[in-house]
Amino acid sequence: MTAPHTQAPDLPDALAPRPTFALGGRTPVRRLGFGAMRLADGPVPVPHPSPVWRPPARRDNALRVLRRAVELGVELVDTADAYALGGNEELVAEALHPYPERLLIATKCGVARPSRDEWVPLGRPEYLRQQAELSLRRLRVDTLGLLQLHRLDPQVPLADQVGALKRLRDEGKVEHIGLSEVSVRQIEEASAIVPIAAVQNQYNVADRRHDAVVDHCARHGIAFLPFFPMALGDHARPGGRLGRVAERVGATPAQAALAWLLHRSPTVLPIPGTSSEEHLVENMGALNVRFDETQLRELDSLT
Repeated sequence: MTAPHTQAPDLPDALAPRPTFALGGRTPVRRLGFGAMRLADGPVPVPHPSPVWRPPARRDNALRVLRRAVELGVELVDTADAYALGGNEELVAEALHPYPERLLIATKCGVARPSRDEWVPLGRPEYLRQQAELSLRRLRVDTLGLLQLHRLDPQVPLADQVGALKRLRDEGKVEHIGLSEVSVRQIEEASAIVPIAAVQNQYNVADRRHDAVVDHCARHGIAFLPFFPMALGDHARPGGRLGRVAERVGATPAQAALAWLLHRSPTVLPIPGTSSEEHLVENMGALNVRFDETQLRELDSLT
């Protein structure tokens, strides 16, 4: 059931998360976005998102969810050329084009899908440039708002992969450049080639493997887009530690998990995905959840 949040409680400024973040220092977006990957055919297991192979069977429902997300204030929609072999990008365009002025569409390139169960990093510069051209066509834009390197290809020098994205940026085909599933060292290496506006790693209240990356992004004004932002396992079950904190603040466990991310760092932009309008509304309620210092410490201790 969706928590009945209508107005955030008054809290000290230090505890109230900022509602927006300026990506790349110049593109403000609301700090709770939408991940479109789940608008595909079937379940998305963790940690390997498969199959995400075909567009959704219930296309009308998927279009409705995307449009509802924007109605609820979403200003960042995340997709990828690998989702449904480009079908996810086409879905986003069908639902939302022409895009509202404040809506940023983020996509990714750098992963090939030779079969329904394979996700293969492919970072050859000519491939990345070709995929960016295809994304431009499918999304019906002249410039990609945010293009992220989906995975680093260990067979290709990082400088060549990031250099291909820099070339696209220099040509005016990309506004902001991002990385996904990278370390602090890799971010620093890429940042020496071109400004990195966003990093997308797996992260949530129960999975802190990328704490150092979150902190690095905060220090350098880089957006951090946590994927799979919901806590799983015992913490998320009714009566678990996350659930107990959520109940005390009048929220659902999902809302509490997302709200913790918003409190974690001012540059964190969660991108929860869902194929349900009900869950979408619930997720957006996280913007109104506030924790006091004791509750934040309790959530910080969940690992």
